[in-house]
Parts: sequence; structure tokens; C-alpha cells
Amino acid sequence: MQATETDRRQGGFSRWALALFFIGGGVNHFASPRSYEAIVPPSLQSEAKRVVQVSGVAEIAGGLGVLLPFTRRLSGIGLIALLAAVFPANVYMASEPERFKKVPRWALYARLPLQPLMMLWAWKATRR
Repeated sequence: MQATETDRRQGGFSRWALALFFIGGGVNHFASPRSYEAIVPPSLQSEAKRVVQVSGVAEIAGGLGVLLPFTRRLSGIGLIALLAAVFPANVYMASEPERFKKVPRWALYARLPLQPLMMLWAWKATRR
């Protein structure tokens, strides 16, 4: 089955949006590291700075990889793995809302179902 021009444009938009989302998020890890370090679960808190730096680099690399046809699929898999790896931070935030008073409680819980949707987006946007 051949993709229509509209399908191609939508896929291209989705890829660019995904790439920019992750590149921007990755850059933000270095622009505002303290906010990311604060959400690192207690079990990794002694390595929070390194965790934030590694995840920031992974987001930037994954986002850039989405834009290159020869790395697109692998980057999609990498971004899905990254989303799975950072999911415990979202669970931690939702389970300890008193530590994150600047974030509305509803937003702490809303992040949990968004993670699988982000994974699905990364998968679909990188299959073409």
C-alpha cells in the first residue's frame, strides 16, 4: 500500500515535532539541571547530576537521530527505552506530591498515562 502525500506530510510533521520536543527537553536538562535533579528518585539521588546529564544527552541524540533516515528507527527504539527508564521519576513525583508543590497535583498524575502515549508517538513517528 502506497502512502499518500498527506500521510507523508503528517509523518514528517510528527517526526519534526518529536525531534524538537526531545532536543528541546534535552537542552533544558543543561539549562535548568536543578529541576531535573529534584525529580530523580531517592535510590539514584547520589548520582542525580550524572543521571540528568546522561538523560539530557540521550534526549538530544534521540531527537537528532529521528531526523536522519538511517538512524530514525533505532532512535525511536532508543527514545522508547529512555521514556521507560525515566518513568520511575514520574511515579516518584506522583507518589510524593508534597515534595513538588510547584506542580499541580493533577499534573503529577497526568504524566503517568502520557508516558505510554509518548512511547507510541515515538514508535509511529519513526517507522517510516
